[in-house]
Amino acid sequence: MWPKILQNYSPNFNTTKRSSKDIKFVIIHYTGMNKELSALDKLCNIKSKVSSHYFIKKNGLILNLVPPLYEAWHAGKSKWKNLKFLNRYSIGIEIQNSGHDNKYENFTKKQIISIKKLLKYLLKKYKINFKNVLGHSDIAPDRKRDPGEKFPWKNLAKSKLAQWHNLNEKKLKIKRLISLNLVEEDIFIKNLNKIGYPKIPQNKQNSKKRILIKAFQRRFRQKLINGISDQECLTISKVLLKS
Repeated sequence: MWPKILQNYSPNFNTTKRSSKDIKFVIIHYTGMNKELSALDKLCNIKSKVSSHYFIKKNGLILNLVPPLYEAWHAGKSKWKNLKFLNRYSIGIEIQNSGHDNKYENFTKKQIISIKKLLKYLLKKYKINFKNVLGHSDIAPDRKRDPGEKFPWKNLAKSKLAQWHNLNEKKLKIKRLISLNLVEEDIFIKNLNKIGYPKIPQNKQNSKKRILIKAFQRRFRQKLINGISDQECLTISKVLLKS
């Protein structure tokens, strides 16, 4: 059953139409604003210069703001694998949530039901690989934290709507906080790059590494976000590359 989608026009998009074959990703965001109406107003205000293709309200209602075959302005400066500025290649979904700066809360059950229905529809319609359903923090880890560690990636993965590692949580937890040696640390960072995360410039290794690791943890090790690599993180990264 396809989701019920209502129209709520936003003028913020590139007017050149793209091919459905250009659409390779779905990027998940949270609004980061306390008031739902204010968030929606911002996405539809021509002065804001931001938008998304879809907006999911707390009650689960899905609004279509920009037609999918036009580029919405949601990803900004971004990179995944060999692609940059992912607006051109993606569909953006904003979910109402106050975010880390405003008492970050759990996503509602109705929102989760709606995001699953919407993803199932989009992945089938545009032939998008479920591994290409990403968070904003995945493609812009130095700028963004959304949708964050409370977003139900594991739940989505059970329906093949996103990637997850499927490792035994109890066995995996034993490896938590066990330090990596220098060789293992290097392997872990290289694994993140192979998965798709941006490479760290040589002159910014120390300052950017912690940010990159936190982005990975918010996505794949949500119980502890400390920016420190360990045996648990390394194990997860290896499994993701094999899946």
